[in-house]
Amino acid sequence: MEKEIELKIKDMSAILHPAEAYALLLQEVGGERKLPIIIGSQEAQSIKAALMNYQVPRPLTHDLIVSLISRMNIHLQKVLIYKVKEGVFYSYLFFEYFGENFQLDSRTSDAIALALRCHVSIYTLRTILEQDHLLEDAEGKQALTINTVSLPALKKALESAILSENYELASTLRDEIRRREKEEEKKK
Repeated sequence: MEKEIELKIKDMSAILHPAEAYALLLQEVGGERKLPIIIGSQEAQSIKAALMNYQVPRPLTHDLIVSLISRMNIHLQKVLIYKVKEGVFYSYLFFEYFGENFQLDSRTSDAIALALRCHVSIYTLRTILEQDHLLEDAEGKQALTINTVSLPALKKALESAILSENYELASTLRDEIRRREKEEEKKK
């Protein structure tokens, strides 16, 4: 079994304007590597509410799920980010129910929102953290790695790079888009 590395939430910020997507930045506990995950605005709102212990007037979907599993005496034990494919992160929710353990597949943003509400740890596999961690550029600024961003987000970033006349970035994005589209063609 591959080594699991515990993560904590480091930061969250809007990456598109208007804020249609957010970068949720996870950092390894006791280390410096960071894992950026692109999430939608509703998921970001839910995670932010949990981080701030903010009680919304009516339950959000994640609050409802926590109430349901609690009422049924099901216990969330941990969250594991187990795979990254074409910029999409995949996670498992690990549960215990009257001594029986089971796991469910989940969107990573939902898994994190539930982990925060249930006060359980978030983990990833060592290989994911090594391959998809946040890199720093020559000036020490952090930038999202291309392979953690979805194809539609890459296309929006390409448009933005062209509009801002950042042609070096635009060519890198164009090449990655072409590579992914070729991979898709081969799969068909």
